[in-house]
Parts: sequence; structure tokens; C-alpha cells
Amino acid sequence: MKYKVLLFDADDTLFDFRKAERHAFIRTMEDYGYDFEEEVHLKSYHEINTAIWKEFEKGEITQKKLKVERFRRYRDALNLEFGPEDFAGKYMKHLSHASFLYPDSEELLEKLDGKYKMAIITNGLTDVQTRRIRKSSVSHYFEEIVISEEIQVSKPDPEIFIYTLNKLGHEELDSVLMIGDSLSSDIRGGSAFGVDTLWYNPWKKENTSEIKPTYEVASLMEILDHL
Repeated sequence: MKYKVLLFDADDTLFDFRKAERHAFIRTMEDYGYDFEEEVHLKSYHEINTAIWKEFEKGEITQKKLKVERFRRYRDALNLEFGPEDFAGKYMKHLSHASFLYPDSEELLEKLDGKYKMAIITNGLTDVQTRRIRKSSVSHYFEEIVISEEIQVSKPDPEIFIYTLNKLGHEELDSVLMIGDSLSSDIRGGSAFGVDTLWYNPWKKENTSEIKPTYEVASLMEILDHL
């Protein structure tokens, strides 16, 4: 067995974040009495949120500022009327209750259980990810669930991988595999740290970057073929 430790990303890898995000956003818009239009409201927010998390990965904004700034930009872009701090609080409350797994996630983890040390590394907010991930139905499969805001280090910074392996009591990098959907955080981070990487790419996006994963799969169950 080549690998002894499997490091998983959470959102858009094991957890359906798009579904969670949509659920939370609809609930929040309802709180303010807005008629939700997906192609207007959610599309705009998704673009803004994706961009600001990219800024976070590059160290251009802190997670503390990100929590509210994304909604300030969203409000201004659509000329809506709400307080960004209040909107952020309502949204994160709804999001923390939106824990949706992909159909194959639990089956995959069941097959891996007992054969590998497993941990989750997520670039997320503590209040949100504690309920969504740590209290999820699959949390017992993982020895560690590392949340970036909690330790003030995020992917792709190699320090978050160092922290996780220290928590797992594992030192051999050649027996570690990082699994995730994001080239810029999961795969770049794992590669920079010196471990093999597996890019989960269900949408079959073209990789035009310089980041080269060790493996690429389009379905979760394909991960088993590379272990």
C-alpha cells in the first residue's frame, strides 16, 4: 500500500457546497423579503465570492474581512439595501445548517475506513464549518478536521499541511495523498508541500495552469483506483 494518509478537501470534494450555498442564499434573501432570482442574485454573488476567496488564497485579504466584504461588494453591485454585517451573519447561520454530501461520499469513506489515516483540511470559517463538517454524518471517519480560520493558516500555504501531519503524528511525505477539487489551493498546496495530489474534476474542466496534479479523476469512486 503506497499511501498511508489521505488528506481531503471538504467543499466541492466530499460536500456539495453549491447546493449548500444556494440553500443559504435563498433563505437569507427571504429574510430580507427579496424575490430570489437565481440568474441574477446567486450568479452575481457566486462571481463575487469566488473572486474574494481567490484574493484570500493569495493573501490579499484576511478571512475576518472577507466575511463581510463579499456582501458589501454584492450589495453595491446590485444596488440592494441591507447592512453587510447583518446579511453576513444571517447567511453564515443558514450556511452552517446546510451540510449536503455528494452521493458517493459516504460509500467512498466507508471503503477507506480503517485502511488509511484520514483528515480534512478546509479553507473555511470556524462557525460555519464546525456544524457543517465536524458535526456531519461522516466526521467520524476523520482523525482530524482542520479549519483554516481556526489555526490562521490556509491552503495553499504548506504550513497547514505541516500542522495537519503533526496532529496525525505522521512524517513520511511519500505516503501522503492530498485530494481536492481546487487546483489553486488543494493541488498547488499539496505539491508545494511535497506530497502527491489527486485532482477531483467532476466538471472535466481544462487545466490551463502550470499546476500539475499527480492524478485526475472525474468521480469520487475513481479515487480507489489510485491507492
